[in-house]
Amino acid sequence: MQSLAPPSIAPPFARYSHGVEVPAGWRMVRTSGQLGLAGDGTVPAGTRAQADICFANIAAILAEAGMGAQDVCHVSAYVTDRSHMAGYMEARDAFLAGREVLPSSTLMIVSGFTRPEFTVEVEVWAAAP
Repeated sequence: MQSLAPPSIAPPFARYSHGVEVPAGWRMVRTSGQLGLAGDGTVPAGTRAQADICFANIAAILAEAGMGAQDVCHVSAYVTDRSHMAGYMEARDAFLAGREVLPSSTLMIVSGFTRPEFTVEVEVWAAAP
């Protein structure tokens, strides 16, 4: 993967790439949006805790395809309020720690999810040879 950073636009203001080029012939995996729902059906309080579950679920999905966080080329996330952005971003940065090429990223504020206790949802695209 290669980060795309045209010098004619402002640099990213967080830990992401403006664009990512995936080489021809690589396998692609796309996850569904993951919510902060633990395996036992509980939903923790706090966006960081929910986002950690989202990324743990994503890691399990990617592992089933023989991939991991190092293969993520795009992250889309949705939070229900600006106040939830910091907790999400902490979890995202922990998940992507050590990456040389950061994935592209989209973060949106939405009005809500299927249950009111959810504050964050995350989905990714991943690619590997």
